[in-house]
Amino acid sequence: MKLLVDTQAALWLLAEDRRLPASARRLLFDEDVECFLSAAAVWEVAIKRGLGKLSAPADFHLRLKRHGIAGLPIYDRHATVVAELPRHHGDPFDRLMVAQAIVEEMAILSVDEILHAYDVQVLW
Repeated sequence: MKLLVDTQAALWLLAEDRRLPASARRLLFDEDVECFLSAAAVWEVAIKRGLGKLSAPADFHLRLKRHGIAGLPIYDRHATVVAELPRHHGDPFDRLMVAQAIVEEMAILSVDEILHAYDVQVLW
């Protein structure tokens, strides 16, 4: 299985936050699951850090790589699918990650209930 880890799940993993459930942790450490972090998540964290709205390490994506979570670049095919998505969600980062999950045939690891409205598997 291929799994796209959303921003919140990635940050909770690094912070060892108890809000990340055991079921999500099992997926993140399962050797049969390929985990990815979108460049959109890195961009989102950078913007929020720059605005002072988020306290996260600047190298959080590199720390996740040490956990075995690979980076997923943003390609034009991902951006194109965003325009075709229904407007269930207004967050551009989440919409881009949904498009990536659709194009790359991945499930998304997320607590965000709105993502269930899309044609994508959401795990939590």
